[in-house]
Amino acid sequence: MKQITLKLMGMSCASCASNIQKAISNVPGVIESEVNFALERSRVFYDEKIANIENIREAIEKAGYSSSPFEKDKTASVIAEKKQNSEYLELQQKIYFGTVVSLILLLGSLPMMTGLDIAFIPSWLGNPWLQLILATPVLFWCGAKFYLGFWKSLKRLRANMDTLIVLGTNAAYFYSLFVTLVPSFVKKQGIATHIYYETSAIVITLILLGKLLEQRAKGQTSEAITKLVNLQPKNARALRNEKFEDIPITELVLGDIILVRPGEKIPTDGIIVNGSSSIDEAMITGESIPVTKKTGEEVIGGTINGLGSFEFKTTKLGKDTFLAQIISLVEEAQYSKAPIQKLADQVTSWFVPVVIVLAFLTWLVWLKTTGNISLAILNAVSVLIIACPCSLGLAVPTSMMVGIGKGAENGILIKGGEALELSHKIDTIVVDKTGTLTQGRLIVNKFVVLDKQQNELTLLQLAASLEALSEHPLAQAIQSYAQELQVSLLHVEHFQAIPGNGVEGIITGLSVLVGTRNWLEKKGINIQELSNYREKWQFSQETVVFLAVEGEVQAAIAIADTLKPNSGSVVESLKKMGLQVIMLTGDNQATADAIAREVGIFHVLAQVQPQNKAQQIKNLQSANKTVAMVGDGINDAPALAQADLGIAIGTGTDVAISAADITLIAGNLQGIVTVLQLSKAIRANIRQNLFFAYIYNIIGIPIAAGLLYPLFGWSLNPILAGGAMAFSSVSVVTNALRLRNFRAKKII
Repeated sequence: MKQITLKLMGMSCASCASNIQKAISNVPGVIESEVNFALERSRVFYDEKIANIENIREAIEKAGYSSSPFEKDKTASVIAEKKQNSEYLELQQKIYFGTVVSLILLLGSLPMMTGLDIAFIPSWLGNPWLQLILATPVLFWCGAKFYLGFWKSLKRLRANMDTLIVLGTNAAYFYSLFVTLVPSFVKKQGIATHIYYETSAIVITLILLGKLLEQRAKGQTSEAITKLVNLQPKNARALRNEKFEDIPITELVLGDIILVRPGEKIPTDGIIVNGSSSIDEAMITGESIPVTKKTGEEVIGGTINGLGSFEFKTTKLGKDTFLAQIISLVEEAQYSKAPIQKLADQVTSWFVPVVIVLAFLTWLVWLKTTGNISLAILNAVSVLIIACPCSLGLAVPTSMMVGIGKGAENGILIKGGEALELSHKIDTIVVDKTGTLTQGRLIVNKFVVLDKQQNELTLLQLAASLEALSEHPLAQAIQSYAQELQVSLLHVEHFQAIPGNGVEGIITGLSVLVGTRNWLEKKGINIQELSNYREKWQFSQETVVFLAVEGEVQAAIAIADTLKPNSGSVVESLKKMGLQVIMLTGDNQATADAIAREVGIFHVLAQVQPQNKAQQIKNLQSANKTVAMVGDGINDAPALAQADLGIAIGTGTDVAISAADITLIAGNLQGIVTVLQLSKAIRANIRQNLFFAYIYNIIGIPIAAGLLYPLFGWSLNPILAGGAMAFSSVSVVTNALRLRNFRAKKII
């Protein structure tokens, strides 16, 4: 299976998107196709043994549209941008011309429309031949795109928004032309000699204005991706011929040494080899506090260096960088369709033909009941013009695009519409312990010295020097603790590690041991004076080791995997949102219970083997629970995939991230609360958009058809219908843009 992304041209509404999707799906070998009307792109999965790009593009061409391979490289984007700018400028020119002409036509028509003799309007402005000359270029030059789209759809016996616009404006125009050419014949037939050139011109201008505003607003829906793309610097200061030179990042190779000075953007991913600094990673992870980085730690391309300077070695370039992968994931997500969109798609597929039938019936009923052909035409035109399949096609994808982009700004990667749709249904959150609720690494919590006259740092120096020769996780925790306190290490002689017990050696002539209570007691060392610490610490599931020097116990060290700072508050927030929180871990029951007590979790599934974690999720689902699983490790991947909603901690493994529906880039658990709130906001926004889209048509079409005429003697002017149609699309996109103001709320 191969995948291609195509840039689509010639679409005017959601019906066009539906036509293109049907055309692509009918190509032999196409497995799946997705058309995004808001992005004007299509993503196609096909079997390369049966289909190829030419077949797919040919099918799009036959459907009346054009396409080109969508390239992410800068050259292609510059070309596309220039083309888009030229189209935008042309649209502006047409709107300026149409507006001026429409105002002149409207002035000339006011006496006829109002039945009044308006002194300041010269009579020649209302001359039918002058109005014909003025209206014709508006219709056939300004509205050329609509005619082209109408002709293409007509050849294939299909209908879209262009069909409605052309039928509506041409009905007014050609009726007026008929009256202009044979006015005496029209009078003899008892038909009103009113002309409606201003109607056709103003409607075209209003719709073009709506398209301009819609295009501008649609550009803002992808603002988050634009921001991410702009994070990538163009140049890097790389080591060349033993000196640092500015070179384009495209010339970098893996292993290059890059110098980053204060305030500069980091050009690509790598590992610091010299120096240290604090780095602002907010634009990638959503974390507002700068992160301190030192030698041996990773840096992310696109993030901003603080006050320090450092050198790093490149480890990833181009599409392999973390930033490029985030952009790719966000773009992929924007192609996805939420289940709620399927309803809108179904409605759109039959919407235009139904509107055409309703317009014909409107014309027929008005003609039969009033005998007034011009009034019948005007009401039919209003029905054709007010109907707007554009707003139906934009309602869901615009909200999705803005919402998914907003998630990326907050360090949350959402894979698609189904994940958002499911989020609001979740009633149970299952969280892994190690690396999710906890830091995932052992640290020294307490270091207690028996003899207060002894120097704590001197004893720590002995313990750390001994443990520096061990690879045990407990030993690494003691080493890290010593490094934080800037304790230097001493030379060790006769080092010996006894598995499951501890380590021993000679340091500056002194016999030093670090190990368990049982081992030290077997060695004849009395630890009675420190045993009360052991019992108290072990209740909270901290591992306790003892330091003995020259056969006498000197200190007790408590080591544990500590909770992340906000684990407790996040669990409390989730419970206040009405969710059941369950801990799922492979750790022993006592340790799991101790951590659960600390964060306020009362339901614990402990000692669960990796292969059985998915089964535990199934058990909850069989009890009619809608389950979200939060995890970070390889052993969590099956459970993440099994859950209704999988949430991966981004600091975890790639396997867990690929198995999940949502990824929290920074590993901050607050992201769980944020994503649930964001999904709720997106869902609400989609519902508002669908309401706007449907209400315009549900209320507008009957009014345009003349429903209010028997009551108030009033029917909708096609000009007002055109304004309403243009406004409906703009209102939908503008409402979607409100999601850019989303802020996660703290639950107290």
